[in-house]
Order: sequence, then structure tokens, then C-alpha cells
Amino acid sequence: MVGRFAFAVPGDLATPTGGYGYDRRMMAELGDLGWQIDHLDLGEGFPWPDEATRAEAQTQLSAVPAGRPIVIDGLALGVLPEAALRLAARNPLLALVHHPLALEWGLSAAQADALRRSERAALAAVKSVVVTSAATASLVVSDYGVPAERILVARPGSDPVPLAQGSHGDIVRLLSVGAVVPRKGFDVLIAALATLIDLPWRLAIAGDRTRDRNATARLDTDIACYALGDRIAALGAVSPERLAALYTEADLFVLASRFEGYGMAYAEAIAHGLPVIGSTAGAIPDTVPPDAGLLVAPGDIEALAQALRRVIGDAALRRRLAEAARAAAPQLPTWRQSAKIFAGALERLA
Repeated sequence: MVGRFAFAVPGDLATPTGGYGYDRRMMAELGDLGWQIDHLDLGEGFPWPDEATRAEAQTQLSAVPAGRPIVIDGLALGVLPEAALRLAARNPLLALVHHPLALEWGLSAAQADALRRSERAALAAVKSVVVTSAATASLVVSDYGVPAERILVARPGSDPVPLAQGSHGDIVRLLSVGAVVPRKGFDVLIAALATLIDLPWRLAIAGDRTRDRNATARLDTDIACYALGDRIAALGAVSPERLAALYTEADLFVLASRFEGYGMAYAEAIAHGLPVIGSTAGAIPDTVPPDAGLLVAPGDIEALAQALRRVIGDAALRRRLAEAARAAAPQLPTWRQSAKIFAGALERLA
């Protein structure tokens, strides 16, 4: 069964993050499956929209014809509980939760509490919830009171990609992919790498540098203070072609995230057959097979440095981890498989 629905996303759908990438690709795949999709741009500034943006978002949502299902990205839905309650009386609502808003790093206790209460109220109004990992599903049940039977897990998909070839040199090429925001833990990564100047490594960081100017300034300051400017290239957002080349040229993927609702960059590294070093936060242990990488507690600089030292200094270990990643890559879901799960959630709305 196919039909028509509105897909409401806050801001520019082309924003280079995993969440927006998921939304873009899911819309494309659902369209290929025959669904008609009305894309709504709810405006910029979420999850802290100004009053004008909030009012315009509510106006757009209210303009969707009665009875038509609406998918609302959690970045916006979580701070629009009143709108969700009103809409629920006339439209079947599906929430897409990439990760709970209160788990963004760097929030004050008051901000986190406000977001948690707001998102809990918004989720109480929807008929169904799609999440991107089993770990996030558990959080939505335990912390937000959503009944498990209302939740479906549609993991991000993977496309066939070339296996990483590595640098074939004495320098171990590290790759980190993620927007420069506090949650991605670049401060932890730089501090750990600063203790490894005796080892032959170089790091490329690919990710949007405009999302959080304070985090970007902190990254640049840390690189300068540790005198790592000749070893670390903070590239900013790069084209898909450049990103693919970075994965292909890398010897090791590393990202010190403090939380991930899924971790699309980790999955992409596995798809390329790369060894992975990361953290145990959120859904990362579900995404990275235990024999394909080393995971440490989030925020633990010493443990991260030890893991990096082991893998950078041991070519045989890197090969073993890479072999496990290559074996795991075919088990990653395709985008079409994930879209069919998402379509099932839409069908349940009826």
C-alpha cells in the first residue's frame, strides 16, 4: 500500500549532517517505492527556534489537509508539543527520532531538562515513532514513555562502496567524519593524539565547521596549542566525491563521539572495510562489530590514546580489524530495506 504524506524537516534539507542525509535518502527511496511526498521546510534555528519561526512552522503543519499523515523530524517535533497535540486530532503523526534532543552535548542542566519534558510531551501525541537504532528505541521507551509497540527501527542504509586501499606508506592516515559540534568529541580526540607525537600519523577531519562556531574555535585552538597543525587537516564539509576518496585513502577511522543515536559515519567506515576506534556511547556498540574496532568510554582521553597507540603502532592489528570490518560490511542494511521498514510505519498510521 502506498499513499501520500507530508515530511516536515527543520531547515535546509541539504545540510551536510547524518540526520539530514537520512531524511534526504529516505524521501528518495520512499518516492521510488511509489509514495507521494510533500516536503515541508519548517525553518532554521531548531531546536531553539525564535517565535516567528515557531509560528510559521505551526502554520505550515496546520495547512496539511486533514487526514493526511505527517512525518515530523524530531529536531523540530521535540520542541513543538502544543502543535503536535493540535495536529494529532486531525492528522496521523509519525515522529522520526534520530536521537533525543536532551542528549546533545554541551547543554545546561536546565536546557536538557526542558528539552526532555518538551520532547516527551510531543512524543505522547504521535501515533508511531521511527528511530534509527535499537539503542535509541530503548531510550525512547525508558526515558520518554513511548510504548514499545509504537516504535519501529529503520537503520540508515548503506550503498556499495569501494573498500579502503590505505595509504601504503609509513604514515598511518586517520580519518574522522562529523560536524564540528561538542557531541562529536573532537576536543577529546585532539587531546589524545597530542600524546602520540612519537608515532607516524596524520588526521583528516571532514565535517561542517559552521554548525557551532564555539566548537570550531575550540578545535582550531586545540590544534594550535598542541602544535599539531602539520599533522591535522580540518577540512570542513567536503563533496561526496572527496569524502569517498578520503575513506579510500584512510588506514583507520576514529571518532570520539559522546553520544550517537546511530552513527552513520561509523557504518560508512565499516562499509569501506576500515578499522574503527570510537566510544561506547549510545548506538555505537550496535553499529561497530566488536572484532572490527576498539571502543572506549566516551570522554576518556587516556583510554582513547591507548587504543590509538595500539592500532597505529600495530599493522597486523589494523589488518585483523579491517578484515572483520570487511566481513561485516555485507550485513549492513541497504537503503531500500530501511525504506521498506519506514513504509511499514507509514502504513500503520492508516
